[in-house]
Amino acid sequence: MTTLHHLMHSEFQGITAALSAENLPIADLDQRGRIFFRCDDASRVIGYGGFELYGVNALLRSVVVLPQSRGHGQGAILVRALEAHARQNGVAAIWLLTTAATAFFDKQGYVRVERSLAPPAIAASREFTSLCPASATCMTKVLGQ
Repeated sequence: MTTLHHLMHSEFQGITAALSAENLPIADLDQRGRIFFRCDDASRVIGYGGFELYGVNALLRSVVVLPQSRGHGQGAILVRALEAHARQNGVAAIWLLTTAATAFFDKQGYVRVERSLAPPAIAASREFTSLCPASATCMTKVLGQ
């Protein structure tokens, strides 16, 4: 069984190492408004992911599956768990930027959209303004009840 655990600040070395290994942004992980999780099965860490919350919108951040867990559907399980957590906390839509995982997020039901369609708070985030290149694909998903 896969479970999500809130990361405490003292546990950030795991997510930082995993993101660094994949050349994903780490510069702002410790800033306010970010919530990160560790995803485990019964015996090991599968991956990490998190959010920046902006009212009814959330920016999906830092989703990474560790190499030993790839190729077995763990990424989809992790994203569904993150979506469920967001939904339980009043999030109606999730937004993200990606340079390498567009096909993966397509399969998870995310839709490619122009960056200009992102809500103002998301568009003003550090992820949108400086951490991800302008060439990154913007995607969104409306969460059902």
